[in-house]
Amino acid sequence: MSERVQRLVIVGGGTAGWLAAGIIAARHQARIAAGTLSVTLVESPNVPIIGVGEGTWPTLRGTLQKMGIRETDFFRECDAAFKQGAWFAKWTTGEEGDGYYHPLMLPHGFADVNLVPHWLHQQPQTSFCDAVCPQGELCDENLGPKLITTPEYDGLANYAYHLDAGKFAPFLQRHCTTKLGVRHVLADVDEVEQAENGDVTAVVTPQAGRIEGDLFVDCTGFRALLIGKTLGVPFRDCSDILFCDTALAVQVPYADEDAPIATHTISTAQSAGWIWDIGTPTRRGIGHVYSSSHTSDDQAEAALRAYIGPAADGLSVRKIPIKAGHRETFWKNNVVPIGLAAGFLEPLEASAIVLIELSAKLIAEQLPANRAVMDIVAKRFNDVTSYRWGRIIDFLKLHYVLTKRTDSAFWIDNVDPKSVPERLQNLLHLWKYQSPWFFDEFDRLEEVFPAASYQYVLYGMQFRTEVAPEDVVANDRLARRILDENRSMTQKMRARLPRHRQLIGAIKEYGLQTI
Repeated sequence: MSERVQRLVIVGGGTAGWLAAGIIAARHQARIAAGTLSVTLVESPNVPIIGVGEGTWPTLRGTLQKMGIRETDFFRECDAAFKQGAWFAKWTTGEEGDGYYHPLMLPHGFADVNLVPHWLHQQPQTSFCDAVCPQGELCDENLGPKLITTPEYDGLANYAYHLDAGKFAPFLQRHCTTKLGVRHVLADVDEVEQAENGDVTAVVTPQAGRIEGDLFVDCTGFRALLIGKTLGVPFRDCSDILFCDTALAVQVPYADEDAPIATHTISTAQSAGWIWDIGTPTRRGIGHVYSSSHTSDDQAEAALRAYIGPAADGLSVRKIPIKAGHRETFWKNNVVPIGLAAGFLEPLEASAIVLIELSAKLIAEQLPANRAVMDIVAKRFNDVTSYRWGRIIDFLKLHYVLTKRTDSAFWIDNVDPKSVPERLQNLLHLWKYQSPWFFDEFDRLEEVFPAASYQYVLYGMQFRTEVAPEDVVANDRLARRILDENRSMTQKMRARLPRHRQLIGAIKEYGLQTI
């Protein structure tokens, strides 16, 4: 039981497998070089990847940098673009002009003062996002978040990426195998061997024989070969909270090669779900996420094609099932699922890739020294990961429960209190009288969504918090100064930053400065 953990085996490739391999291998380069740790990725040559994870979080910048990947190479090889947030259209009232931004920048002066009471007290004509942060206006004008002279992974505005998932996984594979010492085995897993205590001891393949391991990471997607089929860990369904269970995805070419590239995700509400619209340099990835209980596949496809317009003619649509939920236990025995094997939620806030990053980072940092302490590490991992999934479910539901739409059963059903988690109900009650800010209601160091994200969604969707006069008077001078500074900063950034497509073209031609 005290044997050292030396052989880490990842079963399954794709974005989940290769990101996990890269994060873990980069963290333990000294051990890999010394021969006291091996990272092996076993990937079937016959299983296609899902390949629709096109939106990311700013965390990916640090992840790629720690893996030793040049941001310039990432842009050149993964059809990448910048992402500065998301625009939510027609979520509140469904009327034309109804929309708000969830940007990636914190409100200006966020650590010094809560600007919500001051913004509300002014009975504002300016949106909350525009009042406290420049990023909405940068997105409006399709401006990039940095200059070509800005060093790699640095930015004048915070940013994430949009990318081609079909190109991202092979890009990571090349880097992991050539730079980080990850062993790649192309083989089908036919059998899983277990010890008496339930631990997985090896996976058996016809092409490469037995592959033994001390710790196994399950990246086999919906199949969940190790965590589900072998260890029998149940799946916790949350379709009673998040109703969307199907997606239709299509890739739409630009009308011309100089067409603007949106520097944000566009999420447009529909009668029974919503449509994502993600711009990369060569195409737009567009998809309709919907509840099959509230509309038919034919109606959903018709809505998707109507959104795209004439450019949809002749394009084939791919159907993707969404089983909303996650494993009841994430780390059991010596198996940890990452990616779709761990769970899946609708891509409303691009949480899929960040959950891969966070889980792999936690494994890398807490890699158990031996089997004797693995259960202690596993309990910690399960506590943190369960909390994160719960908070993401809460945050996604927030977008639905704040709606004022009553034009379809889908929106009416979404505000039914029976479908709203108790924790979120309590927070909504609290926020009627005091707005979220800093650690008011967030008790974890690595909170998935900061209080600022709740502010952007709440006040973007016309939520109102009662403001006591003394809350405004207390920091009035400081708040006014910060709001003025934000207006000035917005003007300067608008004047200085390049167009999004222009910036991407310059990166591909000249490259960014290395840090």
